Order: sequence, then structure tokens, then C-alpha cells
Amino acid sequence: MPKTAMLQPDSPHLIGPMASLGGLLREWLPGRRWFAGKDRPVTDLRLLSMTELFPGCLHLLVHAEHAGAHSGGHGALPAPAGSPPPAQPADCYQLLLGVRQQPAPRLHRAFIGRAAQGPLAGLAIYDALCDPRSAQLLLERLRHPGTVGTLRFETDQPAVVPGGLVPRVLEAEQSNSSIVYGDEFILKLFRRIQPGVNPDLEVPWALARQGCSRVPAPVAWFGTTQPEAATLGVLQPFLRDAADGWTLALRALATGDDFTPQAHQLGQATAEVHLALAEAFPTGGHDDIARTAAAMTERLEAAAHCVPALGPYAARLRTAFAALATCDAGPPAQRIHGDLHLGQVLRAGREWFVIDFEGEPSRPLAERRTAESPVRDVAGMLRSFDYAARQRRPWRPEWARRCREAYCAGYASRAGWDPRKKHALLRAYETDRAVYEVLYEARHRPGWLAVPMAAIERLAVRGG
Repeated sequence: MPKTAMLQPDSPHLIGPMASLGGLLREWLPGRRWFAGKDRPVTDLRLLSMTELFPGCLHLLVHAEHAGAHSGGHGALPAPAGSPPPAQPADCYQLLLGVRQQPAPRLHRAFIGRAAQGPLAGLAIYDALCDPRSAQLLLERLRHPGTVGTLRFETDQPAVVPGGLVPRVLEAEQSNSSIVYGDEFILKLFRRIQPGVNPDLEVPWALARQGCSRVPAPVAWFGTTQPEAATLGVLQPFLRDAADGWTLALRALATGDDFTPQAHQLGQATAEVHLALAEAFPTGGHDDIARTAAAMTERLEAAAHCVPALGPYAARLRTAFAALATCDAGPPAQRIHGDLHLGQVLRAGREWFVIDFEGEPSRPLAERRTAESPVRDVAGMLRSFDYAARQRRPWRPEWARRCREAYCAGYASRAGWDPRKKHALLRAYETDRAVYEVLYEARHRPGWLAVPMAAIERLAVRGG
């Protein structure tokens, strides 16, 4: 078996292993949390690259095509009736597969299957990330920069990571996979791969050079040079005593504790990150309001086509987007987080940290790296307070209102502008976010649909 195979889908080096792996992966992939095509049959799998990372561990980039035409993100909605059928959606996924004669009993949950044919016939195939030995060898690659086939391992802080750290895979549902090493470092491996530098490397690296302490700095990373340059994983310090904002908010709701001081401090932290981002990356002037409004309206129309419950509110929601034409342009467009909510922030001691700058994985990478209004991040966090408040019955809208006010006040105290005074902008971005949430919940968690629908009613009837 070759050490590395390049992007030549018709190459025998790539077709051969897929004879062993294709059937197993077709069954295994749709069950992964990070697989985007869970609701669509896999129609084709092609191997784009394969590298033997170390004996018994294969690194693969796999191109998957799906039947059907929708995924969970913006801009990936069914076409209106009568329009030409869209091209089949496709994604590139990163896989690390273990290959053994007989996997250890502790790997039974990671077992994918036994190859029945091809060059791997008779061998057991499993998810190598769940194998402590493979995880430790992967860390060794990151500790010693260099290349393995088409994979490049890099760091600008040599010898900062000690060897022998015990790995554990995080079990939380997410769109990627993460391994914690000795409660000192965390490695995030991106599952859906797009060409270019991933913002979760680009942004923290740039902010570290701005002296921004609100974002853990990258320690090491790796990527591929084939078929195109792309980021595959990032190693960062692990905040061992930290809790995410979502957990803390739910805890405060359960105990009846006041969360407004934390919300105020979180607003300050968000503003500090936005200020650092504006310094680290060129600002883009003001948003093209007409284009922004048109995109929001298009998403609303498509979502209403998919979720009939939106229909009665659509006309009044459009007024939120139409109002952008005459409102204050607000702060300049700049690099932002892109998917900010309580699950993307950590509190360690009395400090808030912002993590996961990847943005919405369903959006094109180039789109996630463009300058946007920071109001979008603010709106995302405000919606998150509302989600938290509705996790317990009876619902606590007053709790959410107080947290929203405190967050905006904290943001204003650092940013130099107050989101509450940009009412039309904030309403438009919050409406756009709520429309996205309605579509997501209708597709993936119908039991949660009432949460964003309550916001839709508030935004449509009371305007905010």
C-alpha cells in the first residue's frame, strides 16, 4: 500500500482501498454527528487522498455525494417548485482509520467493520481517534513539525508540548472531533474539509499576536497540501477548570441565581474580542445593506417554503429586513466570530474566553472569512439567552430579558457603541438568526421548534 495517494480519483491506488472501505463507510458515516448528509443516502464515495500516518493508522480525505438537496445551513435550501433540479451536494470529510487483525476489546464502540474484499480484506477497521495509542502518536506528530506524505505538521512554539499526555476523546455532540491530552491541551480535528485556512486557526493565531487573552492561542496545527491546501486540525491549551456558558446559564436557571453579572462581563469580553479582530484584520467598510437585506429575505422565503408555521409571520418579518434600507448603517463590517452563542464561550475563574471561530460549518469557507457587521455576533448571543431561558418550565422570558440587557450594556461599555441603540439592525439580524433556528429545529429537533417560533412571534408582532 503506498504511503500517500494524491487527488486522482481514477487512480488504482485509490480505487483499491475503496473496494475494502466503501461499503463499510457508507453504513458508518451517516451515523456520525459531524456527517452533514444524515438525512440523505450516500450515492458515491471517492478517496481523494490517503496517507499512512503511522503503521496501522490511515489518514483519508473522502469525497461523499448525497441524494437529495438540502443540508442544515444558510443557502442550502430546496429550490422553488418548477426550477431545475440542483446538482447533487457533496462534501469532503477527514477520517482517521485504524487497521488491525483484531482490535482490542476497549475499541468495540469504535469498530466500523471488517473488510470483506480488496487490499484490506479480513482486517478490522475502526475509528482511530478512539484508540489511545493512535491518539498519542498523533500528538507526537504535532510535537515534531514536519511532513508525512501530503500532511504538514507545524508549530511556532517548539517543545512547548510535553510527551506522554494521556488522551481522551470528548463525547459531546459537535460538528468536529476533539481529543483532550492530559487536561493540558485540546486537539480539534475538522471533519468537513474545505480548501483554505480554517478560521479556527487563522483567527486565534492573529489575535494572539494582538495580545488578546480572551482566545486560547494555537500551539500546533496540521493540514494537507493535496488536493488543495486546507487546515485539518488545531492544538490549543485546554482550560481544565472552565465551564461553557450554556452549562452555567442552565445552572443559574435551575438554582434561581442571578446571571446578569456574568452576562454583563460576557458582553465586555465579546466587545474586546471584536476590537482585537478589527485590529488584526482589515475592516471592510460598512455592509452592503441592500445585499444583506436581500439575502435575509431570500432565506426567509426559502425557510417559509419548508416550514409552514413561518407562513403567517413572513410578511411582518420582511419589514425587519426592509427597514435596513433606511436605518443607521451601524459599526463597520469586520471579521467576527460568525456563530456566537453560549456554547462557544468558556468561563474560567472570573474570566470569559471565546472559542470555536470556525463559524457555521455548512457555510462556504470563503463566506465565513468575509467581513460582516459585529451586530450579527451580538444577535446570536441574544438568541442564546432566549434558548437557555426556555429550557425549564415555566419559561423564563424575564430572565432572558435581563441577561440580554446586561450583555448589551457590558458590550457598550467596551465597544464604544450600544447595540440597543441600533434597533433596526439588531432586529434584522436577530430575525435572520431566528429564521435559521426555525429551519434547523424543524429538520433536526422538532420538539424544540417552539423555542425559535416564540421569538418569531415576538419579532413579528412587537418588533423586537
